[in-house]
Amino acid sequence: MPDSTTGSCCSHNAVAVEGRKDLLARSADQCAECPVMVGSTVVKADAEAAGLFRDYNGERYYFCCAGCGPAFDADPTKYVTATA
Repeated sequence: MPDSTTGSCCSHNAVAVEGRKDLLARSADQCAECPVMVGSTVVKADAEAAGLFRDYNGERYYFCCAGCGPAFDADPTKYVTATA
């Protein structure tokens, strides 16, 4: 085994050693960015299971924590336009 951890289970690369796909990596369609805490990546399934989402104008928005939902509710337009 090489000395490098590139592509190992401990790395954060989406492609494993010798070009094999890392099956633990999440695809882009499984994740979203929290509109309140921009830069925070949210796993959609986890957010839905925890109730950390809102539907607004036909779109679903996912949140990184319980505090982001009420902030979004107070002024959704502010957050929707910021992520557009």
